[in-house]
Amino acid sequence: MLLRETIRTALRSLLSHRMRTALTALGMVIGVAAVIAVLAIGEGAKSSVEGHIRSLGTNLLSVRPGRRVAGPVRVGRVDTLVRGDVDAIAELPGVAAVSGETAGSGQVKHRENNLSATVYGVTEDYLAIRNLAVARGIGFGEADDRQRRRVAVIGAEVAMELFGGRPALGERIQIAGQGFTVVGVLEAKGDMGFSSPDEYVLVPLSVHQGSLFGSDALSSISVQVEREELSDEVQERIEQLLRLRHRLAVGEDDDFEVRSQTEMLETMGAVTGTFSALLGSVAAVSLLVGGIGIMNIMLVSVRERTREIGVRMAVGARRRDILMQFLVESIVVSVFGGLLGIALGTGAALLIARLGQWEAVVPTYAYTLALGVSVFIGIVFGVGPARRAARLDPVEALRNA
Repeated sequence: MLLRETIRTALRSLLSHRMRTALTALGMVIGVAAVIAVLAIGEGAKSSVEGHIRSLGTNLLSVRPGRRVAGPVRVGRVDTLVRGDVDAIAELPGVAAVSGETAGSGQVKHRENNLSATVYGVTEDYLAIRNLAVARGIGFGEADDRQRRRVAVIGAEVAMELFGGRPALGERIQIAGQGFTVVGVLEAKGDMGFSSPDEYVLVPLSVHQGSLFGSDALSSISVQVEREELSDEVQERIEQLLRLRHRLAVGEDDDFEVRSQTEMLETMGAVTGTFSALLGSVAAVSLLVGGIGIMNIMLVSVRERTREIGVRMAVGARRRDILMQFLVESIVVSVFGGLLGIALGTGAALLIARLGQWEAVVPTYAYTLALGVSVFIGIVFGVGPARRAARLDPVEALRNA
């Protein structure tokens, strides 16, 4: 029997039992849809995180204090980074800009409106390094920091909560009980990883360390490298410089850590990839259930069509023809369910992303994977029933029909 005739016969048999075919394919539809939706949401999360990190610039290095060690456990942060480290790093070859940063929580007020916010002390290069734009007003200058002027640049959300729709420029606000003049409002950016610039309150670093919070230690140092390819070289120079400045002996652990945006991208990519793989493996269980459903229905079909099998073998059909027919039926049902599952999963992912305000990206490989798995399951779970049908004795099949 020609392959074309075998496929035609298989399709005719499936169409004659539409309800059974649809219910058989339902398991594959649900399984493939679940896998597609999970992969789309996972890929969307990965893309979103990478976008936030890249928006800061891939040529950015971050220097943070190290951790105190108590026995085998790291506890607490050591306050070893100081303003002098910032000035020293700025002199290194390959460094385009550098900003020292420190943070503290405080109450921010304007008349009857108030909120609790994290107040950041920064230097003039901070906005450029962090790719933050001032929507209204100006940022800090070197003179503001040197003369310890009590001026503030606030985020868009802070401005809305304190001033509503009124202009904020030139207005006085209270930060931890001290008066500051608003000189700038940041452009709205939304969440960027673990924080949102819209909630920032920025003041000159000298004011933050002096009268506001009284701490000389820095919470971090942001370094912008001239070119991305120089990141590793500059990172090594910073580590050597800080070890000399902090007088660390040979073999002694660093009391700081230097990380690049590339490292953060790799780390976050690994985390989101593991998360997607875990959810995908859970969703793939439904594919296994769908395959078992196909096998069960095909076994029932073999039993119901014993007479048909006997007649066909009696008039000359070979065992491989019978095997091929039932195998084709299994593959068709599986692929049909896979195609419906792809459409349903894509729609579900986009709907969930829209309702939850997430990003969903269906990777191209997901479609190929779904179709490949559908064909594979059709073959694997269709071989058993097909072999059983092919092994029927035509005389016994006609007698027991």
